[in-house]
Amino acid sequence: MTEIIVVTSGKGGVGKTTTAASLAAGLARRGKRVAVIDFDIGLRNLDLIMGCERRVVYDFVNVIQGDCTLRQALIKDKRLDNLFVLAASQTRDKEALSVEGVRRVLDELTADGFDYIICDSPAGIEKGAYLAMYFADRAIVVVNPEVSSVRDSDRILGLLASKTLRAEQGNGGVQEHLLLTRYSPRRVAAGEMLSVADVREILGLEVLGVVPESADVLSASNAGSPVILNAESIASHAYEDAVGRLLGEELPLRFVDEPKKGFFARMFGS
Repeated sequence: MTEIIVVTSGKGGVGKTTTAASLAAGLARRGKRVAVIDFDIGLRNLDLIMGCERRVVYDFVNVIQGDCTLRQALIKDKRLDNLFVLAASQTRDKEALSVEGVRRVLDELTADGFDYIICDSPAGIEKGAYLAMYFADRAIVVVNPEVSSVRDSDRILGLLASKTLRAEQGNGGVQEHLLLTRYSPRRVAAGEMLSVADVREILGLEVLGVVPESADVLSASNAGSPVILNAESIASHAYEDAVGRLLGEELPLRFVDEPKKGFFARMFGS
């Protein structure tokens, strides 16, 4: 059975697209058939992070408007045979999307046997974000551990509880998860950043994953490769844990405490 997951947030620049790309790649590496869709019409960043920007011929809007078939627009990942990308349009605006058009695309992906459809939402509460979450079974709310990001995400939770198909049908609503990005235990200890417990208490969600602050994330984006594919990166390990939890594994949270210094580091201050 196909599961539709929206990756969303109330604030831009928190790592939604990085998260959508890494979760999609992580699920595909575990043998799942995955499609990841960029709903950020007019900007289009997902194809850059996935490293397929030069292969975009048709996009999401082309499919909705009947300019091409879905199969023509889907881009098969070069690294993972069971991972496909549907890029956003750079030349249209979000008004080109419609509820019925999005429904048709999701229904066709479902009929084609995809296990997971990842919807990479634009930030905020405008039309693209609303349509990205409307058909979702699960939502991953991406938050930086700082006050404005958490506050804006609280508004998204309100929309998930009231403006989705599951909410309208009254069949349990969208299952919500919290994923923290750019987390720094050192800054938490210094009082410069909210802790995992703080964010969990404010938003009332269980934590799917904690992704530590890492230069590897930017490097991976610039290289056109989801950071989860960099086995040497702690960010990769954090996203791999999040994928495991999505699939029902019980895993302890890592990267939430500052590493203890060894004897020589304490002696010489390094």
